[in-house]
Amino acid sequence: MREFNRFYTNLIGALDYSRHLHTPYTLTEARVLYELVHAPRTDAADLRAALSVDAGQLSRMLARFEERGLVRRRPSELDARRVRVELTDEGREAARLLEERSQSAVGSLLDGVAANDRERLARSLRTARGILAGDGDRADGKTETDDTAEGAGAGRVRLRGPRPGDLGWIVERNASVYAEEFGWDATYEALVARIVAEFAAEHDPAREAVWIAELDGRRAGCVMCVADGAPETARLRLLLVDPAARGHGVGERLVDECVGFARKAGYRWLVLWTNDVLAAARRLYQRAGFELEGEQRHRSFGHELTGQDWRLRL
Repeated sequence: MREFNRFYTNLIGALDYSRHLHTPYTLTEARVLYELVHAPRTDAADLRAALSVDAGQLSRMLARFEERGLVRRRPSELDARRVRVELTDEGREAARLLEERSQSAVGSLLDGVAANDRERLARSLRTARGILAGDGDRADGKTETDDTAEGAGAGRVRLRGPRPGDLGWIVERNASVYAEEFGWDATYEALVARIVAEFAAEHDPAREAVWIAELDGRRAGCVMCVADGAPETARLRLLLVDPAARGHGVGERLVDECVGFARKAGYRWLVLWTNDVLAAARRLYQRAGFELEGEQRHRSFGHELTGQDWRLRL
């Protein structure tokens, strides 16, 4: 591992990031700009959690960005103890240039790699990421025949509709994963069972759907889109990525599929409810454009939790 790290960092110039991409920003600063441009309504606390950056270091970095006119900071409208961080127009332009130069650098790196070796390399990188991912796409599509963007040979993740046994699997995996990782009790399993039973008993296929994600032919995750009472509002429910499938983009594909379906079905809003302990899921929602509407403390599933309501205008 250490030998490969030395080889790769030398290869891509990560040890001298600013010179490598002809940018005044360090690697950590570039990562902060990347997070901000992909999650435009982000709190400083979320940045610290996403990037594992020391609070003091992040505060100094944001102060420098503010002096350069790249970001603005203000108290969150939902919680005055939190600091909302937003990119200015200058900040978005800086992030765009970094992304453009990063893409160009990777393209140059791959110029000398044969086409069949690129496919093999992509598969190997996904395998390494999946093995090493300790957090991944927690709880947090396309059609059954879809492949990933890298080409047919790399199409390991696909989404499909439910088959016999899949709805029971949704209940079992939700209960097992959340019990193991968060200690949630049987009341959560009961909640999931009620949601799934209601869908199975009666749903409108034109406006409600369930997707099962597969990775290499095995069930890897799920999500549900259901009507939410108001005729213009749908609700995203039961987003889950199995621990063994994290690091392959399963969560992002499930969210994208749900959003696309809701738009085609004629909804104007897509809402969801989650808890703040699900940090990786929140990042997925933010990147999809969801905005946090409110928080509330509650005791559920045997724990004191902070529930969050998110909304996306379609």
